[in-house]
Amino acid sequence: MPSLSTFITFGLVVFGMALTPGPNMIYLVSRSISQGRVAGLISLGGVAVGYVFYMLCAAFGITALMFAVPYAYDALRIAGALYLLHLAWQAVKPGGRSPFQVRELPQDSPRKLFAMGLMTNLLNPKLAMIYLSLLPQFIHPERGSVLMQSVLLGGLQIINGIVVNAVIVCIAGSLAAFLAGRPLWLVAQRWLMGTALGGLALSMATESRR
Repeated sequence: MPSLSTFITFGLVVFGMALTPGPNMIYLVSRSISQGRVAGLISLGGVAVGYVFYMLCAAFGITALMFAVPYAYDALRIAGALYLLHLAWQAVKPGGRSPFQVRELPQDSPRKLFAMGLMTNLLNPKLAMIYLSLLPQFIHPERGSVLMQSVLLGGLQIINGIVVNAVIVCIAGSLAAFLAGRPLWLVAQRWLMGTALGGLALSMATESRR
């Protein structure tokens, strides 16, 4: 069973990453503004199923990998650190784009909205890296079943991702209009997120082996 401090730390990390612009956020915001909140929430249902799929695959895969392959933890740790640096650069690079600068999308049926939300999430590299590279950093075999820890922490990420994205879907139109005339706010958000991700990447890269 993960400790309370592990839950809190992991929760803060996945919360910060949920706020980082990526394929899911861009699609959900675009869909919500183009077709309304209900369409955005239906799409989020597909995204949620993608979360569960990744979480179960990662939980069983990480459990097998950490016990079967020497230095697997180090490989995952370094890969996670490199990907966080990539996200940090994407946040602060010149010409970076806000997810609220969206394009118009065609009107789609609920079934297609759900399917597109699912596929957007399954093809999202950020989510894959959360489960395959970040999640193992918070698993401690000495605290019990690796599989159970993976499922519990993965469940926390799923709840976090659904809540954050649901809020974004519901306020997408108003927030897009608010930010349209305030470009400095967008710049500040990008640099704050980039700095946080870069710091986490450095911490992961310099962590000693377990």
